Amino acid sequence: MARILITGAGRGVGRGLVETALAAGHDVVGTTRGTGDLPPRAQHLPLDVADPASQAALATALSAQSLDWVICNAGVLTGRGSLLNGDTGTPEEWRDTLMTNIAGVFWTILSALPALRRLSQGKVAIISSQLGSSTFAVGKNYSYHASKAAALNLGLNMATELKTVGIAVGTYHPGWVKTEMGTARAEISVEESAGGLMDRITALSLETTGCFETWDGRA
Repeated sequence: MARILITGAGRGVGRGLVETALAAGHDVVGTTRGTGDLPPRAQHLPLDVADPASQAALATALSAQSLDWVICNAGVLTGRGSLLNGDTGTPEEWRDTLMTNIAGVFWTILSALPALRRLSQGKVAIISSQLGSSTFAVGKNYSYHASKAAALNLGLNMATELKTVGIAVGTYHPGWVKTEMGTARAEISVEESAGGLMDRITALSLETTGCFETWDGRA
């Protein structure tokens, strides 16, 4: 069984990933911005992924631990409007989106890297979105789309470098999920998304590192 760090674990897909991992017998460390609402069997660590001081505290907390997997799930969605209606987000919303969805991913992996390297082979999973794909341009939500494209780029570059030390990196689209972010109009449940993502991460290896897949295994 694996020891897994999951960010953004207090609600939505993150909470679903925690519950799915625990049900499979894994050992879970979940992070949230606040006090958190995690199952009692999960270790809780506070983390604002976009805050360097909070990341430094995470690195310290993990300094004596080993990790098998790191799942970068924490993310935000602001500025849902379009160029034509002018509601594309304030500068502050853009800053929060880019710092959380891009820098937050990078810093989390950096904070957890020593713990990952204590074992022979580790895995990093980045929860991005097909909305960051160059083949899936739908307009609107510009800061979110741009941040998810950059998260994919991080995954591709990290896969190249970390393969040399035995760590595989995969980037995943969780589906359009019925959460606060995805809204009730979404297509799949949290349980479906989390179950599929866990299957994908379980299958991730050095042979498939650098992959970008949907929750149900489509490239």
